[in-house]
Amino acid sequence: MDEKRLKHLELIQGVVSRMAGNLFYLRGWVITLIAGVLVLLTQIETGRLPIIFLSLITVIFWGYDAYFLALERMYRNLYDKVRMMKEEDIDFSMDISEFKALKKNSMVYCLFSPTLRYFYGPLLVATLYVIFFMK
Repeated sequence: MDEKRLKHLELIQGVVSRMAGNLFYLRGWVITLIAGVLVLLTQIETGRLPIIFLSLITVIFWGYDAYFLALERMYRNLYDKVRMMKEEDIDFSMDISEFKALKKNSMVYCLFSPTLRYFYGPLLVATLYVIFFMK
């Protein structure tokens, strides 16, 4: 493989790796925050505010996760594009704007991707269950 293509692909792969790391850290944070708030709720008498707060934490992190997944998908598209380019056309551009129009790269599509849906859906349901039925 030619050197310019290889270097450009390494740059893109570095970004994809950072996006994947962000997804991992976000999921760890949401589990930690929800577990901590649930433990706190067992110690104090509460009203409806914690229900809204815990649900909001889950939804906000779900949105962040979808955002990073959408970015990761766009950089993967860029990777595929660069992989197929001729060496003289490689300009080391990291512009992903041309991939934003793809349906699978939209944030809404990513929100309900199996990866996120099967993580955050049950988490949201479990959180609501604990709050409503465990008190």
